[in-house]
Amino acid sequence: MDLQTNAQTESDPEFFCPSVPTDLCKQKEQEKLSGVVKSVHRKLRRKYIEVGDFEKIWREHCEDEQTLSEYAFAMKSLADNHWAKKCEGEGRIEWCRSVCQEYFMDGGMRKVLEKDEKAARHAAASNGAPLNAQPDSSLPSFSSSFRFGKMRLLDVGSCFNPFLKFDDFLTVGIDIVPAVESVYKCDFLNLQLQQPLQLATDALEAFLRQLRAPIDALPAQLFHVVVFSLLLSYFPSPYQRWLCCKKAHELLTLHGLLLIITPDSSHQGRHALMMRSWRVAVESLGFKRYKYVKFSHMHLIAFRKVSITTTSDLVSHNYPEMLYIPQDFNMLEDEEGFTDCREPTRSDFEDDQLMRGFAELPDAPYDSDSGESQSGSAPFHELEDPILLHS
Repeated sequence: MDLQTNAQTESDPEFFCPSVPTDLCKQKEQEKLSGVVKSVHRKLRRKYIEVGDFEKIWREHCEDEQTLSEYAFAMKSLADNHWAKKCEGEGRIEWCRSVCQEYFMDGGMRKVLEKDEKAARHAAASNGAPLNAQPDSSLPSFSSSFRFGKMRLLDVGSCFNPFLKFDDFLTVGIDIVPAVESVYKCDFLNLQLQQPLQLATDALEAFLRQLRAPIDALPAQLFHVVVFSLLLSYFPSPYQRWLCCKKAHELLTLHGLLLIITPDSSHQGRHALMMRSWRVAVESLGFKRYKYVKFSHMHLIAFRKVSITTTSDLVSHNYPEMLYIPQDFNMLEDEEGFTDCREPTRSDFEDDQLMRGFAELPDAPYDSDSGESQSGSAPFHELEDPILLHS
């Protein structure tokens, strides 16, 4: 019996709330569904702490079809009936779309590439090489790249395929247990990567349209966008989160975007060091941060792929452990938002990275990738980087 049957047939008068105001009834329903999601997260973390073999735990988790079905139903119900109406869930999808539109269609990519080129010229000049004042005319007009095609987007942990409604994207939604037919069954952690396809845009789109479930392998460098919406905190191990980011790097085209949304209901600068730690870990793979926003209940981060190959040095630096979340160290956490708990002890290298990052920050709110001040008329929570606030 799945969660939907349980939720609708059990003799629980509070769930139906016959004599209770509608808002309170919806609140009880949301708490019930949220409890299912939280219990799955807690169970995974408890097993990881007790057993320690994350591969074994994940394999057993993927075989537990009843739990996965209940989780998928709960997530879809929350998104359809609660988050969207409060603009808590729908806002993250709209944010992803707006970032992609700005970056690919409205000149954002060209702007940051010109900035990269300028920085490289000045770095070469400081090392004694002649300064080339001429801009690189070979930089393509990226908006024209999509004139006869769509942005190819991979939504990992998609559940109900929220990007399918946008014509801008050719969306491939994958999940270990899809909640709708348009999402392909796929275990992203164990997804095999194939050689890149040397095909024209229309042929690549045709290839994606003929995919069939389950998906066990995909060609590298296939997607313009990879989305991890509320995905990374699902995994009990920081190393699994790092593996996901590494695989995203390999699946993205050069200059493609990795969009990460992770839950956090605490105030603006509460987990600033954690976000700085995440940034160092993800950028070590060959990314560079493009955008950052803190909403009331989540962090939203856009990274752009700046190198063809991954670059992490795991021999001297433990980058995977830098993708921690507070729940990794507290079994009594509240899954809906981070609570008070200790953060992990950082290595000397990680401390040095954090100090360098803070030392380079300007006095005013500043977008490190666009090179512009973030002052303006946008809402405060979209302008102030908690890293800057914390410093």
